[in-house]
Amino acid sequence: MTTTKLDSSTSIWEHFFSVYPLVLIGSRDPEGSYDLAPKHMAMPVSWNNHFGFVCAPHHRTYQNIRDRHEFTVSYPRPSQIVLTSLAADPRTEDDTKPALKVLPTFKAENIDGVFIEDAYLFLECRLEKIVDNIGGNNLIIGEVVAAQVDNEFIRIVERDDQELIHASPLLAYLYPGRFAKIEQSFSFPFPKGFSR
Repeated sequence: MTTTKLDSSTSIWEHFFSVYPLVLIGSRDPEGSYDLAPKHMAMPVSWNNHFGFVCAPHHRTYQNIRDRHEFTVSYPRPSQIVLTSLAADPRTEDDTKPALKVLPTFKAENIDGVFIEDAYLFLECRLEKIVDNIGGNNLIIGEVVAAQVDNEFIRIVERDDQELIHASPLLAYLYPGRFAKIEQSFSFPFPKGFSR
């Protein structure tokens, strides 16, 4: 095997591909409108119901959540990649994101937020903590207070996991700048007696 040394005095992440989920984070603007923003540095942050993602402090998403203490998470399907991309539309001079007006959404039930329609997983989160200044970004952690999953994506004993993933593919973001549709998976070879 041959390797290349990377300069760790700058960001290393653009020199190879990494697999991440791609989610839409929903928040409420001070003016009362809803914002959706795609994020890929996002995941559960405990074995309990906690979800976290990385966000820059100058982004409206960070400011909205810091001020309102709640947010939503939509997990889009691979077929929604264009809609997910539209949510990254830059703000105009009047501080709005015109593309958000064409995104089909519905209201959350327990917090003041919205989800993108036809996603497969929906989380409603209350802010638990913000870890500031991690390389100029912040880690936002919320407690999941409500969750819904599309029945086509829910794991049940009677259905093989591979069959489920093949029938209901997952969207993955391959940083930097690519995405994938996950339709095939394999059982992980845990050693005998393994427990988390």
